[in-house]
Amino acid sequence: MTGVSTDTREDHAVALDTASDAALRRDDFLIPPAVGGAFPLTAYFAGNSLGLQPRATRAELMADLDAWEEYGVHGHTDADRPWVSYHEQLRAPAARLVGAEPREVVIMNSLTVNLHLLLASFYRPTAIRHRIVIEDSAFPSDSYAVRSHVAFRGHDPETAVLRLRPRPGEDALRTEDIISTLNDHAHSIATVLLGGVNYLTGEVVDMPAITAAGHGIGATVGWDLAHAAGNIPLHLHDWDVDFAAWCSYKYLNAGPGALSGAFVHASHLGNPAIPRLEGWWSTDPASRFEMLPVSTPQLSADAWSVSNPPIFSMGPVRTSLEIFDAVGMDAIRSRSLRLTGYLRALLMTIADRCDMAIVTPEADDRHGAQLSVRVSTDVGDLVERMSSNWGVVADDRRPDIVRFAPASLYCTFHDCWRAADALSQELTGEGIA
Repeated sequence: MTGVSTDTREDHAVALDTASDAALRRDDFLIPPAVGGAFPLTAYFAGNSLGLQPRATRAELMADLDAWEEYGVHGHTDADRPWVSYHEQLRAPAARLVGAEPREVVIMNSLTVNLHLLLASFYRPTAIRHRIVIEDSAFPSDSYAVRSHVAFRGHDPETAVLRLRPRPGEDALRTEDIISTLNDHAHSIATVLLGGVNYLTGEVVDMPAITAAGHGIGATVGWDLAHAAGNIPLHLHDWDVDFAAWCSYKYLNAGPGALSGAFVHASHLGNPAIPRLEGWWSTDPASRFEMLPVSTPQLSADAWSVSNPPIFSMGPVRTSLEIFDAVGMDAIRSRSLRLTGYLRALLMTIADRCDMAIVTPEADDRHGAQLSVRVSTDVGDLVERMSSNWGVVADDRRPDIVRFAPASLYCTFHDCWRAADALSQELTGEGIA
């Protein structure tokens, strides 16, 4: 966090926003009106939960609805974006987003559904090697998913799910502790499934090092990238990740419940030894409409897809990926570090005056576009008051965490100042400056 300004004046924040920045695409998004406070628009810091709507999304949705109206069933082949191959338009930009080859990526389903489909292939337990490693602070859906797979294969989730916990008195996991745990339990671990960026603390996990360590003990390694995709640069192919999945409704701004992405490393494509759950869309499109009873799996991640794409959910993802393609993750990450560093510096001035602490690691390579703040007051009530009194939208994770996510594409330095000022007003009774 070197070179970060500690000037707490509002006009300094406004001045910071006058600098040209290719990663700021605020005019491309619809910023919600503020419920309270002195400013007309929300200072929106909940993009790690649900990103804002791009202005282009509505027109894209209407275009797909118009195609249905005009073509009916023939839209599968005759629409401007034919439905039968619509998902192909998303493959290359999604691959660029996560550092993959196009054939390694498919957009389909929701996040946990994709994790289930991937675990069905890559969690192959034996009597001895049947444990799944997960972080103790994993998002609950991931915990439920791995416990259900362990139980489905006849093992006890209480012993077969190995949960990683930080050292006493710490909030974030240490890479060396994760690797040490993998080595200590090497004989019993079948699969490692961790979040690339922890949803609670905002910690960035060392994915290449942990992937290599997992492979070193003979385990398959997968990643939940819900809080990583569109947040930090990723290089899944080069990191030799076995499988991964991510959602598109957080930093990717594709709308509530938006489609998920799935990644399968090229080394696994076409491997007949890997089992899969299959459906109509798993088979080779060249023979799909021959209605054969036996699938001919595609030599791509599409072999893991099961159903034809939901077209009206594809358009918003395409709109989102076009924005990320135009800006690039390097520019987004650079702006993210500047915003987050500035917000951290402001929040630290509050910490000197009240009972609060930032639990997100400070080093640039250890955090994404999120700062998680621990407070000693009712976090639900605090978040509500920041919105209703100051027009600042963050989110809470009980019992004591408030999460601020300064998303590069639409958050400003002045938004960061407003967030720190609102938190200061609510916790100390006076403003930040």
